Amino acid sequence: MLRALILAAFGLTATGADLKVDHITIAGGDLEKLRQMFAKAGIETEFGGKHSNGSTEMALSSFPDGSYLELIAPQPGADASAHYWAPFMLKNGGPCAWAITSADIAADKQRLENAGIAVQSARNGRIRPDGVELKWETANIGPGSAGSFFPFLIHDETPRERRVYPGGKPTTTKISGVKFVVIAVRDLKDAVSKYQKAFGLGEPQMGQDRMFGKVDWFPGTPVILASGNEWIAERLKQFGEAPCGFVLSSKEVQPGRTSKMFSQPVTWLDDQLGGMRIGVSR
Repeated sequence: MLRALILAAFGLTATGADLKVDHITIAGGDLEKLRQMFAKAGIETEFGGKHSNGSTEMALSSFPDGSYLELIAPQPGADASAHYWAPFMLKNGGPCAWAITSADIAADKQRLENAGIAVQSARNGRIRPDGVELKWETANIGPGSAGSFFPFLIHDETPRERRVYPGGKPTTTKISGVKFVVIAVRDLKDAVSKYQKAFGLGEPQMGQDRMFGKVDWFPGTPVILASGNEWIAERLKQFGEAPCGFVLSSKEVQPGRTSKMFSQPVTWLDDQLGGMRIGVSR
């Protein structure tokens, strides 16, 4: 009860319900190669257009629950070295960011700032291949690149369905949504504390995973914090604290190499995706 009163005083949620995935982002050096690789793994994408920054372009695979997977790469001939996701694109780093939808971005920014967390806003957009213009506002939470340690907020200024469903419907129904976002962190205890402060979360469930080492999961959210094995340590050296794996939800899980994350079987597609740790689970 006391915790709930404290959270309410700061305008924070006690359930983590706000941590609903808007989209996840996977970066590489060549968009067409990324699309071909994901298509071979059974994840079809649609070309989404060039970003208004003049340096990147994207494709997406949208899902029935309203979330989507974004593939991002430099535009042909463009210099994307100054982009905040440049290290991921230049090194074909794969998972690099995630976003959550904000219905009231001003209120969400104020809530986070009241909790002592810095927030930086920006406006962006892109033109779809059919000429439809999309505009949105984002808010980066805390330090680091957008959507790295914390998700970034995104609020649409044009109708959201135009951004999510360029063809008017989900790209695929084989995948229903995003189940887990796995974030590589240097110190689990510190990372847990920061997420609790930002989103009013309770205590995490602790576990051990052969893909990611020590893992802490906040039940009721997609957030899994990972630390403690050599692969994570090397990933941190290259990219810092940021998403290192994603798990998608699907009833049509193909046979393959599996592991369990908090008693939930996950089939991994890394062999088909150049080592990217993307999994599928029921």
